[in-house]
Amino acid sequence: MSAHPILPNRVRSFLFEQLDIRGAWVQLGPAWCEMTAGRNYPEPVYTLLGQLAAVTTLIAANLKQPGRLTFQLRGDGEVSLLVMDCDEQLRLRGMARAIPELSDGSLKALLGEGAMTLTLDTADMRQPYQSHVPLQGETLAEVFEHYLAQSEQLPTRLWLAADQGRAAGLFLQALPGAHERDADGWNRLQILADTVRPDELLELGAIKLIERLFPEEDVRVYDPRPVTYHCPYDPDKIYSMLRSVGQTECETILAEQGEIRVHDEICNHEYVLDSAMVEALFALNDAP
Repeated sequence: MSAHPILPNRVRSFLFEQLDIRGAWVQLGPAWCEMTAGRNYPEPVYTLLGQLAAVTTLIAANLKQPGRLTFQLRGDGEVSLLVMDCDEQLRLRGMARAIPELSDGSLKALLGEGAMTLTLDTADMRQPYQSHVPLQGETLAEVFEHYLAQSEQLPTRLWLAADQGRAAGLFLQALPGAHERDADGWNRLQILADTVRPDELLELGAIKLIERLFPEEDVRVYDPRPVTYHCPYDPDKIYSMLRSVGQTECETILAEQGEIRVHDEICNHEYVLDSAMVEALFALNDAP
């Protein structure tokens, strides 16, 4: 079996100029692989988390100012948590919690009963905006279609695909006035886009995909934007957390275990502190 081609990490927006309908396409390769390196998720989790990475990137690409968009999907099923966040520079990170052995199944079968939380934090906000909605839909694409239709009051469709090495997505949204421009335009584009196959989403570039799906339409395609995986080591965050725990508790852990280990779950980083490091941490904290 031949290897999959190395995909770029990029988003491209496009506009059906005669229809007042906009779209966007994303394809993730190396960034997706970096995010999941060493995670050893079951295959259904790669699919769900990859689809979440694709749709989060598509939505974050519309951020107009510095900020961070985070989606959390929590459920009572075998997959208990999916988290993905992305900032206006399209720097992406995410993780999942699931039992080690699980079989493929529908979104509801995997997540069970649950809800989605959106958190939006921008520079001009006193505190982050949060929205909680139930998981409505048979697929992750349907969950986000429902959410976007409610929050933006605009008809929206999504097509998502992912596997262990790749993630991709296609987004269409009818702008205000689209029906007046062409009463059949929105339905026509949905019917055409519904013919897309997962392998086409994962393998075709934006231009080829648009030509394949919408050969008769007048489409303006904008320059691509790069997407990166961004989850650097941040020891200051760990030190601050340990200071809040307190020196007595830290020394108790050291006495029992000989070291303190902190696992940063979203970035999959391990921080290890020995007694000398903990002593220095609190000596620095006590300095005048």
